[in-house]
Amino acid sequence: MLAFQRAYAFLSQIFDYGNTDVEKRYLFFQKLLPLLEFGREREGIDLSKILLTHHNLRDLGKRKLDLVEGESLTLKPLTEAGSGSVQEKERALLAEIITKVNDLFEGELTEEDRLVYVNRVLKGKLMESANLRQQAANNTKEQFATSPDLKTELMNAILDALEAHKTMSSQAIGSEKVQEGLKEILLGPGQLYEGLREKAEGTGAGE
Repeated sequence: MLAFQRAYAFLSQIFDYGNTDVEKRYLFFQKLLPLLEFGREREGIDLSKILLTHHNLRDLGKRKLDLVEGESLTLKPLTEAGSGSVQEKERALLAEIITKVNDLFEGELTEEDRLVYVNRVLKGKLMESANLRQQAANNTKEQFATSPDLKTELMNAILDALEAHKTMSSQAIGSEKVQEGLKEILLGPGQLYEGLREKAEGTGAGE
């Protein structure tokens, strides 16, 4: 639970989960952990302070469980906290963003500076564009990548971020190469197109 809380608190600063169940679990663990007592002298966890006040049952309908026919499937073992395939994929995408951004910018910049600038600041501003959401919903990724509106919106996002991230924004404004590199990163490991399509489907492309 502590590992989940730390991972959530860190990653929520970088991108939007888009899933309220994840935040609900984080808040539940936040309330539950103070009630649990841990200690090396105990073999288990003391649950004496926890009181069940209510529970909820839902009818999910009848399920047919065939124990005779068909191929038998084995259960996948539990993995360590934070080592699931989804988290691994997210870490790989973040690592790819850092690697690509490192090749674009110069100066005394930390990896966190570079990652936040591209994956949160620029992407966050682009995700707010109703025009880009509509284009992402109605075009292929290849068509979207060549949109002149994407280039315009990216420059607007760079200008908006100028005060907060002056070093990188100044380099991006004056370099066509950096702008193209940022667009490539956002459309690649940054998954801007996928995020816009998902948001368009959730809110309506014409919004």
